[in-house]
Order: sequence, then structure tokens, then C-alpha cells
Amino acid sequence: NTAAAAAIVIDGLQPVDLPRALQKETLEATGTKAIVLRKDGTSRLLAMSEMPTSVDESYDLTNIPPLTAMRDALDTLIFGGNRMIRVYGAVGETNTGVEVVMKDRPLRKAMFVYARNVLLLSILISLFTATLIFFSINRILIRPIRRLTGSMQQFASDPENPLHVYVGDGGRDELAVAGRNLTSMQLELQKTLKQQKNLAALGLAVSKINHDMRNILASAQLMSDRLVDVDDPMVKSFAPKLLRTIDRAVGYTTEVLSYGKATESAPRRRRIHFYELVQEVKDILAIEPQSGVEFIEQMGPDLEVDADSEQLFRIIHNLCRNALQALTSPGEQGVGIVRRITVAAQRVGSVVSITVDDTGPGMPLKARQNLFAAFRGSARSGGTGLGLTIARELVLAHGGTIALVEKPSVGTQFRIEIPDRPVSLEDYRSRSHAEK
Repeated sequence: NTAAAAAIVIDGLQPVDLPRALQKETLEATGTKAIVLRKDGTSRLLAMSEMPTSVDESYDLTNIPPLTAMRDALDTLIFGGNRMIRVYGAVGETNTGVEVVMKDRPLRKAMFVYARNVLLLSILISLFTATLIFFSINRILIRPIRRLTGSMQQFASDPENPLHVYVGDGGRDELAVAGRNLTSMQLELQKTLKQQKNLAALGLAVSKINHDMRNILASAQLMSDRLVDVDDPMVKSFAPKLLRTIDRAVGYTTEVLSYGKATESAPRRRRIHFYELVQEVKDILAIEPQSGVEFIEQMGPDLEVDADSEQLFRIIHNLCRNALQALTSPGEQGVGIVRRITVAAQRVGSVVSITVDDTGPGMPLKARQNLFAAFRGSARSGGTGLGLTIARELVLAHGGTIALVEKPSVGTQFRIEIPDRPVSLEDYRSRSHAEK
């Protein structure tokens, strides 16, 4: 641009050659070795150094493609510095052109300065952008994550403290959703811990009460033994049942005391006449005639079940007692209401299927959702739900299953399936070998 301006100024002077001194000053001022002005098809050498020079590269600025310009710039930046170049092009929108011969060292130096400035500006922009990104990430990610982890650590140190429950900001992003889930989990865990604490306290209280009750039952057992010697026929008829009931109650209290130390004892399985066991359950229930509750047994008198007698009694008794309580509840009082408990059983191969059915009001949705959960699966007000929990545990101990059966009519039906004990081939072979 400087050389073009100088050429136009010189061209405006009289068409005479410039003095050497003025040519030298012009070339030094423009940083060139020669200046040629092309106008209307003619060329005029305006200034040139004393020593003619050879040209290494020529560049036409009139119409240069972008890729070519980038290639030439990189070539000058990397390999230039000692080359003589010729640059020519039009001046603005006129038909005047200027051609200069110059060294590429000043151009290369200017390119390094420009590259340095671009690098420094890029570093400043990068630092500014990195600072913005850092504070943005810190605000959007790091700070919420620190709050989450801090709440977890505080909650872990004291999970029962309600002040340690995480309080979110109500956003819609993933961290906000995680915060709400953490809050829900912490609240549910606090509820569970409180329930477990209450259960532990309840278990201690029950153990104390049960210990004293066992002593009272032991005394009642000693006194009831004397009823056997009474000559009254009525006393003789119900005395054995009373003794069995007291013996069973003493056994239950002993098991309750041992329950806190371990689970239910392993079943001692024997072949049992199921009909006789159901009759004993019926006697223990002591259904009053005025209650209108009918108890029906649907099984063959010779049906045998491979199970623990006491544990199977507890299973059937718990289910039948729940059915009786449902049928005699205040909401079931009325004329003409069918009140029936049906215990049915049949053997299919090596599995005995038992159903306990009643015509009561059925189980509410809440009880169905927490069917075998203690203190949550009760179908009546004031119940604990322990009966079903105990029944399920005893059935599973026998390798069986218990389930609530959906029925089209009202009422509740449970189905129990108890398989026979698997036969050990090793034991059979050992016995056979011993007999031989």
C-alpha cells in the first residue's frame, strides 16, 4: 500500500527520471528494491536500487485463491527470510497496477509479530473462557455435587437427625432429580430406622413379658395336670385338650424367647394325619354356635402330610384364626350373612396342596401390598400382621409356597403347597448296604 501510494504520487510529477538520491529514499521508505507503475498498458520504472537483483518468487494479488494465499503465507513463514519476491496487483478499482520487488524478511517478521499477537490474544480469550467455564461448572455441577456428598456424609454420621436430610432446590436437571431421590431415600431410611428401633424396643418388652408369662403357664400346667384325676366325665373330656393347649402355649413362649437369638428352628418332619390336625385347630378355635360361623373340612381322613406337626398346626391355626376374626368383626354382623371357613387339601404326586378359604369381606389393597410384612400386612384395625409373616416363614422352612389366590367371589383364599422331603440316594444306598 505504501509503495502504491508513492508510485501514484511520483506518477503525478513530470515524466522525468527521479534523481538517485530521491529513488533511494523512496525505496528505503517503502522497504522495496524496485517500483514499477503499470497504467493504460504501459509500464514506468519509478525507482530501483543500484544493483539489479534476481527474483525468487512472484505473487499476483489481483486474483489469488484462499488456499493458495494460505499456502504462500505458510511457505513464507516457514522457509522465507532470505528470498527476493515480486508482488504485483491493481490499485483499488482503477486500471492502474503497481509492481514492487522486495525482500520477504520484513514480511516474515511482520507475520511473526502478527502470529505472536494472535497467540497472545488467543491465550487471553482462552483464559477468560476457561474462567467462565470454571465458575459455570462450579455453580452448575461442583457445588450441587458437594451439597449431595456433604448431605450423605452428615446423614451417615447421624441418620436419625432430621436436619441432615438433603433439601434440594427444585430444579429439573439430573442433579436435581438425584437430590430429590436422595431426599426420598433418606426419609424412607429414617422411617425404617425408627421402625426397627421401635421393633427392637418392642422385642425387648415382649421378651420380658413372655418370660413372666412362661412362668405363669408353667404353674397353670402343674395345676391342670391334677384335672386328669377328677372323676367328672365333662372334665375328663376337655382336660386333655386343655393340657395340649397349655403345653403348646409353653412351647410358643419358649420359641419367642429364642427367636431374638435365631430364626425358627428347622422343621422336624414326620408323616402327619392332616385331618386330625385340622380337627385340633377347630377345637382350639372354639367357634361359638351363636356366631353362625361354619367350619368345613374337605379332605380325606387318610391324607398324610410330610411336615413338622407343631409348625404345620401354627400355619393352619394362624390362617383360620385370621379368617374367624374377619367373619366375626363388627362390620360382618347382620342377618343372613354366610360365614364359612373351608380347609381343603389334596395330594398331587409328592406335593400336598392346602387351601384355607373364607367368605369374609376380603383383604384391602394396603394389606395385599404388604401381605407378609410384619406390622404392615394386617387387614384389620389393631392387627399386627404377624400371623401371615410367621406362616410364610414356616412354609418356606418346609420348602413350600404360600400365596393369596384371586377369587371371583368375596372372601380370602390362601393356597399352601408343601412338598415331601427329597429322598437322599446316598442314605438309601447306605441303608441298603447295611441291610445286606
